[in-house]
Amino acid sequence: MGKFTHRSTSKEIMDDLKVGGEELEQTLKELRTINRLLGGNHVTIAGMKNLIKSNPKEDYTIADIGCGGGDMLQIIADWAYRKEIPCALIGIDANENIISLAQKKLYDYPNIRFQVANVFDKDFLHEPVDIINFTLFTHHFTDEELISLLRTLKDKAKLGLVINDLHRHPLAYYSIKLLTRFFSKSEMVKNDGPISVLRGFKKSDWEKILNKSGFDHVEISWNWAFRWKVLAY
Repeated sequence: MGKFTHRSTSKEIMDDLKVGGEELEQTLKELRTINRLLGGNHVTIAGMKNLIKSNPKEDYTIADIGCGGGDMLQIIADWAYRKEIPCALIGIDANENIISLAQKKLYDYPNIRFQVANVFDKDFLHEPVDIINFTLFTHHFTDEELISLLRTLKDKAKLGLVINDLHRHPLAYYSIKLLTRFFSKSEMVKNDGPISVLRGFKKSDWEKILNKSGFDHVEISWNWAFRWKVLAY
């Protein structure tokens, strides 16, 4: 059980901001399927509902940081359309290869635009937005990096932040290891899936990180399958 006591510092292949090609496309395809089958996407939408219900406006600007292939952007856009919530979405990722794939996938969504940017750039997200979303993104950073990032972005989200990320738990770890071993064709997924769980969080991790990030209000809740939903504002 020792490997689950503290967050892992092991690197994922996805951390290489130059990764691209067929391997990346296969990886994004499999991640899309995994997230759909395990139901993790609903956590982000639940967070959006919470913030929007508490802060009614005519329209919203939402930034999805670490947007990857654009799956969550599409899910948010489709949900907002069904609910008749006008919104503009910004997909941001540091990997230009991923952004290129996302642009091709979502070319017919006029309310979604993309930006290649690193979250630690000085001029990152210079325009204010209503909501900042992180889905399966925060586990890529150490506690110290994450605290610094959240402090920086705290005042750039008028309504708040929605975080959807992994619970560091033995069942989650061994399940994804078994699942990817037998069903994945992507070496990146086989490698990164289990590591991402080990880089995930326990509730005490979030309490410590958020306490040091300077938010006035935080909500932390556990959701299936082994996801944390965090609202911070």
